[in-house]
Order: sequence, then C-alpha cells, then structure tokens
Amino acid sequence: DELTDATRDMHRAITSLMEELEAVDWYNQRVDACKDSELATILAHNRDEEKEHAAMVLEWIRRKDPTFDKELKDFLFTDKPIAHE
Repeated sequence: DELTDATRDMHRAITSLMEELEAVDWYNQRVDACKDSELATILAHNRDEEKEHAAMVLEWIRRKDPTFDKELKDFLFTDKPIAHE
C-alpha cells in the first residue's frame, strides 16, 4: 500500500515492455533456427506483432513520464550520433 497507483501502473508498463522485448528476442531465435520457410514466416509475423505491442507500451510510458518523454524525443528519429550529449 506504500506505492501510488501511478507507480504501480508504471511498473506494469515497464514489466510488459520487458516481456514484449523478450518475446521479440525469442521469436528472432526461432525464425533463425527454423528450417520450414512457411513456419518461419508465421513466426516472423508473430515477432512483428510483439514489436507493435512494445511500441504501444513505450508510447504509454513516454506520455506518462516526462523524463522518458525528453530522452526519447532527444534520441529517437534523428541522425545525430547515438552517444551525443
């Protein structure tokens, strides 16, 4: 009961993002190891849906966390060096 609703929701979102990215990794490995091209296509499709889910959760996090908002706006969709200051 010491955590606010906002903190609990952010935890849910971060955990969900981690799980979606983990699923992407698993599907990448399955696609890479798969010998059946039809199954590989299905697995790649499933992987890409996990990427969509991850993007949706990341956007929710961005909208709720001003620091994430600032950092994502600074680093994403730019040609600046990634390690820029």
